Amino acid sequence: MKILVATQKPFAPIAVQGIKEVIEQGGHELVLVEKGTKEDMIKAIADCAGLIVRSDIVDKEVFDAAPQLKVVVRAGAGYDNIDLAEATAHGVCVMNTPGQNANAVAELVMGMLVTLIRNRYNGTSGTELLGKTLGIHAYGAVGRNVARIAKGFGMKVSALDPWVKDEVMEADGITPVHNLEDLYKNNQYVSLHIPATEQTKKSVNKALIELLPKNGVLINAARKEVIDEESLAEALEARQDVRYVADVKPDNAAMLEEKYPERVFFTPKKMGAQTSEANINAGLAAANQVVAHLKDGWNRFQVNK
Repeated sequence: MKILVATQKPFAPIAVQGIKEVIEQGGHELVLVEKGTKEDMIKAIADCAGLIVRSDIVDKEVFDAAPQLKVVVRAGAGYDNIDLAEATAHGVCVMNTPGQNANAVAELVMGMLVTLIRNRYNGTSGTELLGKTLGIHAYGAVGRNVARIAKGFGMKVSALDPWVKDEVMEADGITPVHNLEDLYKNNQYVSLHIPATEQTKKSVNKALIELLPKNGVLINAARKEVIDEESLAEALEARQDVRYVADVKPDNAAMLEEKYPERVFFTPKKMGAQTSEANINAGLAAANQVVAHLKDGWNRFQVNK
């Protein structure tokens, strides 16, 4: 069977080689479309049983063009680029590769925070992380790595996640929080790791942001959709001490950068998973999962029903 790897943002060559080996050892053929358009994906997918993507859009048009498709794997944690309802309607299993990019994203979170609180290294006095409080909004794979690194800086870390038991957090040396307002008002820094769902989109708003203590910083390495951007602008205007740093540039970034140049920081494009290690880890995990599913229906990380 053919397995298509369609990535507008290509995997590293060493990752592609590893993916090819996994696919061929599984008895399948690799079809590679790099730096292609959605139309290129559609042309290549007609006779493919598996598909591996990164942030590429996989919607009804793609599924309609792929009658033999059985499994799609998103090489990464987020999967809002894939239409899950259409996948289910077409009988396709969709999986992600949780945890493979987690350390890369977590390191970027701390790097962006240090860049901001050290005033972008402009020669003026900044602040240190030692003894400061960090709240983690969702304690999944990335959140846990952020907590691990933050503890290395000597920070006091707490987290909110209704799906994670208190004893799990406590075993990691993290203080569990059970109320969203408490997370924001009791931590100078809050790091977002929630997915973009109908329940979470625009859920982080002015009311929450204004709860941050003096000189608070909100860090977003998750999805831009979870921020109410209009409300964010209002919060930054109302609280001249609050800052916002993100790996996901908001739609109103130009306005925010012009109005609050010292208080916002955005990477030029999403960089969380952009390390050689994460690139290889996620690519190989995706290849192994596609092969396992085609062999015997393995679906441990399935995200659609």
